[in-house]
Amino acid sequence: MCGIAGIVAKREIHPDAVSAMTTLMEHRGPDGFGEWRNDGGTVVLGHRRLAIIDPTEAGAQPMCDASDNAVLTFNGEIYNYLEIAQRLAAEGIHLKSHSDTEVLLAAYICWGTDCLSLFNGMFAFAIYDKRNSTIFCARDRFGEKPFLFTQMTEMIAFASEYKALLPLQGVSTEQNDALHLRFLISPREGLDDERETIFAGINQLLPGEMALIDVNQLTINISRYWDVSPDAEFEKLKDDDAIAQFRDLLTDSIKLRLRSDVPVGSCLSGGLDSSSIVCVSKQLRGNDHPYHTFTGHFPGAAQDELPFAQKVIDHTGVVSHLTEPTTTGFMENLDQFMWDNELPVGSTSQFAQWSVFKKAKEQNITVLLDGQGADELLGGYEQYFNYYLQTFSKQEDSKAKRESAAIEKRYPLALNGTKSKLKDHAPPLLRWYAAQYLKFGSDTLFGLTKESLPLLKKPKGDTPSNGFNPLSEILYQDSFKAHLPTLLRYGDRNSMAHSREVRLPFCDHRIAEFALNMKPATLMGEAQTKRLLRRAMTKILPEQIRIRWNKQGFLPPQEHWFSQGLQKIANETISDKRFQERSYWNVAWWQKCLDRFNNGESHLAWTLWRPVISEAWQTKFVDRARSLPTIKVFA
Repeated sequence: MCGIAGIVAKREIHPDAVSAMTTLMEHRGPDGFGEWRNDGGTVVLGHRRLAIIDPTEAGAQPMCDASDNAVLTFNGEIYNYLEIAQRLAAEGIHLKSHSDTEVLLAAYICWGTDCLSLFNGMFAFAIYDKRNSTIFCARDRFGEKPFLFTQMTEMIAFASEYKALLPLQGVSTEQNDALHLRFLISPREGLDDERETIFAGINQLLPGEMALIDVNQLTINISRYWDVSPDAEFEKLKDDDAIAQFRDLLTDSIKLRLRSDVPVGSCLSGGLDSSSIVCVSKQLRGNDHPYHTFTGHFPGAAQDELPFAQKVIDHTGVVSHLTEPTTTGFMENLDQFMWDNELPVGSTSQFAQWSVFKKAKEQNITVLLDGQGADELLGGYEQYFNYYLQTFSKQEDSKAKRESAAIEKRYPLALNGTKSKLKDHAPPLLRWYAAQYLKFGSDTLFGLTKESLPLLKKPKGDTPSNGFNPLSEILYQDSFKAHLPTLLRYGDRNSMAHSREVRLPFCDHRIAEFALNMKPATLMGEAQTKRLLRRAMTKILPEQIRIRWNKQGFLPPQEHWFSQGLQKIANETISDKRFQERSYWNVAWWQKCLDRFNNGESHLAWTLWRPVISEAWQTKFVDRARSLPTIKVFA
């Protein structure tokens, strides 16, 4: 896990440009710094290293191949590097190090861009190939690792973080208000599902994409190298066989992600996903190897999941570490938290995640496994039951009715989304006028000016169906287009803020290909969210955790936090001249919203979070980035 940066240009690049970029990402790689320049100084690659696999100098980057024809800068991990090394040995290629970095580079030399099909990992990398004057870039299938880039007439630059690109001479800090406002209205999407980013001068590779940069012409050719599509072979699996195969897949995914030359532990929330990972990890590691877990604890709050996490701790005998994120801690660390995250975040849960990784750093555990991805791939949210019921044919009407009754009994609110859907799909302008007239409502939409509403209309994009059934289609969209990509950005920034590496066993492309091709009943039948995982974890998880039906996110008591102190920040935000002068805020509505919160409408804490975090981002990241010294690109 590291930070990468690079510049390719038509004339000599300033000797300090790329080192200045990587210095801004030192937190991503405090264990080493490297830089490589071609003879003319028109291609420069930089690297900040967090040493995980083969932490010796043999694994340092940028790394050149044996023939000195290609040079690599790489962020991430190739988990199956040992198996690929065996294939390389069969081709007569012998490696000098024990690093996955050398395996990646050698695989490219041997198989070209087809090497991507071999990698099981999370990665963003760039390989300069002198033989054909190209730079081969790629981002992993889920988009766990970022690849941001900017393109101008005389140069192309890329980096792991915005803060490394924004100070570059000529890079625009102009904002894309449409993406910003869409995120504020719906934090599940808006900032991570398009090529464009919130900064007009910066774009990104999307999950599962590769790019070829022509060094001479300074052009970029982007293509998709991986996707998931229906496979009828999976549908032939009997239910018990599917469960057994999934258990084997998940176990192997965890086994691969336990490979490390530095200490490995897990995040543990007490939910089904992280608990499954901890139980399987402990089985794989055995009792002779202590395994550390890290849990966010909110004493006295309904959101506190420590009692559930404790059952897993007692069941496995892991070494438990607790952290207690508080309102005071959030306010004291807000400046650094926003600088680390670089973009607005959806709730205070992202600060709680930031705090868990901070605790891991204090305990010197460098790598942590976590459960992100399971909800989206395996059907972990109640709203997915609506799509599950759509998969029944007319001939299965009686069965659908039985399933619907069972769902309503276990999840009373799961199928009651019709009114909400009608409201949300009404034209924004109509909803806006209704709210202004009724002086009611809690939707962030109502806190925008009428003039800004056209920005919320998303351009028609090409999001064709992959041919999946309705359930698998929504799981695919949430896994690769919206929601999960945003959660993965949070995980990357919050872990790297403390120089920790987070690994996600559910974000294994084999699991995606398997799960999205399962029969709907295998995923969500019998009124069970994540039925496949629950069945696979029989006799592995504590039973109370395995059949815990209620879904609760990793959430601090946000409403309580507002009454404890965030209310003061909200008041200062709405009273601030800069807030009032932004063209998109309906200031009067926000003032009324704050009054309603003060009069007891505590649920409005979730609405007030949006202007608080938006303005915190503007002042603590954007303004700070703009104040950085300009990085001269050319000598």
